[in-house]
Amino acid sequence: MFCRNQTSRATVARGSALEMEIRRGRCRRSIFLDTLQDSDIQKKIDHEIRMRDGACKLLAACSQRDQALEASKSLLTCNTRIMAYMSELQRMKEAQVMQRVARRSSDAGPMDDRHPCKAKVAISDLRIPLMWKDTEYFKNKGELHRCAVFCLLQLGGQSFDTDMVMVDRTLTDICFENTIVFEEVSPGFELRVELYSSSWEDGGSAGSTPRKLASKLSSSLGRSAGKRMRAAMEPGGNSPTSHGGGTTLLLPVPSVPGPKYHLLAHTTLTLTHVQDSFRTHDLSITANEECSFWLPLYGSVCCRLAAQPHCMTQQMMSGQLRVKLGGDPQGWTDIYGVLKGTKLFCYHKQDDKEASVDPAVTIGINKETRIRAAEKDPHSKAQSICISNQYGGEEVTHTLSTDSREDTQRWMEAFWQQFYDMSQWKQCCDDLMKIDLPSPRKPALISPKQGSLYHEMAPSAPAPVCEGLLLQDNAVSAEIRALLSSYYSDSY
Repeated sequence: MFCRNQTSRATVARGSALEMEIRRGRCRRSIFLDTLQDSDIQKKIDHEIRMRDGACKLLAACSQRDQALEASKSLLTCNTRIMAYMSELQRMKEAQVMQRVARRSSDAGPMDDRHPCKAKVAISDLRIPLMWKDTEYFKNKGELHRCAVFCLLQLGGQSFDTDMVMVDRTLTDICFENTIVFEEVSPGFELRVELYSSSWEDGGSAGSTPRKLASKLSSSLGRSAGKRMRAAMEPGGNSPTSHGGGTTLLLPVPSVPGPKYHLLAHTTLTLTHVQDSFRTHDLSITANEECSFWLPLYGSVCCRLAAQPHCMTQQMMSGQLRVKLGGDPQGWTDIYGVLKGTKLFCYHKQDDKEASVDPAVTIGINKETRIRAAEKDPHSKAQSICISNQYGGEEVTHTLSTDSREDTQRWMEAFWQQFYDMSQWKQCCDDLMKIDLPSPRKPALISPKQGSLYHEMAPSAPAPVCEGLLLQDNAVSAEIRALLSSYYSDSY
């Protein structure tokens, strides 16, 4: 049967009340599926908001510089994911409205249901060359300038970050060893790569804390202490967390004491940049030498960007066929056909495929292949399918036959869909590109020479949250420990 990717499709229980209502026509399945997708994205947004609140508390409680840099990085990535999820939710709402308008329009023509398959896209071996002055790199003169940098990668509603790397003049390249994989990507994707930097020397300035965080902490401290804290943290009219009449916004990064990351450079990669090799791409630099977080970038980024379309990795069609071998009109052989990638694998029986037995015949299905439905064979009950390929300058044609005209149409539709996917994914369908699975990420908050931040936040060692307020209450310390524990388990 003709198989398309169904991994993201929700199902309705057979015989359920909702299934009966759908059958009666009282509600549409698409509405139910859209509601499920909206709910899933909303859950992701709520999760990132909780993670952001936890990152604010971690940043306020950090006593070590490298720990504060990691907490600030988490705060920035949480806000980026929230914005990405909200944009995705908005796009889904707009698509739903357009679909309803097209369905209700009386003069709407037939809609093309053919869509290209999705793909898995991976970026790895990120290298950003630096261009230090001779006096700095070779003669080691001048003040040692250190920055903490990381890359943030966004594709649609998916956002990932690399490990943080400390950079100074002893490095000639910024190297990120992470392999980041994006799932369910369309051929028109735009992968934005952003390089963020924070100067090691900058101490950061104290600012306001979101009202949501202030409310949670004040409830733990008690009524009197909480009232003083809320007054100290209340944003003013020009605060980044207020807008217009003082309504709290969801997206702006909460201003808390600690280091700040700034966008240093960025680039956007598309399908044209995909190649099964290490390539160099232009990098747009947004900072100048006067910035404290500046680094002497060369203006390029090197990486390996690979893609695996589902039509190259998944079984797109399978079923019983008959293939004519040789010139004998009666030389038909029953086979089990499997369309996958650039091949039609023909097995003697279905069990051979399950047992990984080599196929009896392999027919090429690529951009140069010609397929046509032949006239009805007098020796066959159904219309035949002719597949022609060029091998060494000679044309070789294989003739297939099915048990019914409906089966022939299904196979022809599968072939046309395969050709359409190949035309959309272009060079990604020439050969299957290799994607190495990313290795498990490990917590980088703890330095080998330092103790755990988890133990540093004991009541005996309070950390300031704002002026005149110390985290001395056992309930607050326990709450922050729980948030920290949740941060580790959710992030890694």
